Amino acid sequence: MKTVFVFLAEGFEEIEAVTTIDLLRRAGLAVQTIAVGPSLEVAGAHHLPIIADRHISNAEPETADAFVLPGGMPGMTNLAASTELLEMLQRAYAEGKLLCAICAAPSIFGRLGFLEGRPATCYPGFESELRGYVPTEDTVVVTPGIITGRGPGYTTDFALAIATALVGAEVSEAVRRGIYALD
Repeated sequence: MKTVFVFLAEGFEEIEAVTTIDLLRRAGLAVQTIAVGPSLEVAGAHHLPIIADRHISNAEPETADAFVLPGGMPGMTNLAASTELLEMLQRAYAEGKLLCAICAAPSIFGRLGFLEGRPATCYPGFESELRGYVPTEDTVVVTPGIITGRGPGYTTDFALAIATALVGAEVSEAVRRGIYALD
């Protein structure tokens, strides 16, 4: 079973985190929530608290197949301030693991140089931080090793793109059909 780490920092966007966690678990992925901050309890941008599965200090990144960064403010700023997370992402990028970010969080990938020459998307207003990216109007962008999403309204498509990349289109489509009551 493939493992996905979803990183949570104070002020994360709840829709992007919770929907992604839920849909990836429905797809049969082992999702672990990772607290980036002083406590396992992490409050979202709209004050919804979540108890993370583990703290970043004992996350064991070598066990993860994919890394997901929800956006939200100041969640993205708090993620970007974590040296431990940035080092983990750089190792994962070098190892070719799947890196996913939505809303403001793709700016972290931009600052790290991961988007150079690649199409990507982000929440409007953060484009200047996507250093070297190729602009696109797409709401979810899938490139080898990186998936980006525009914002909370596109979280379902973002999460299903991650599921497709990790467990295939058939499983992802079954999850989609289930949540839209198409069966």
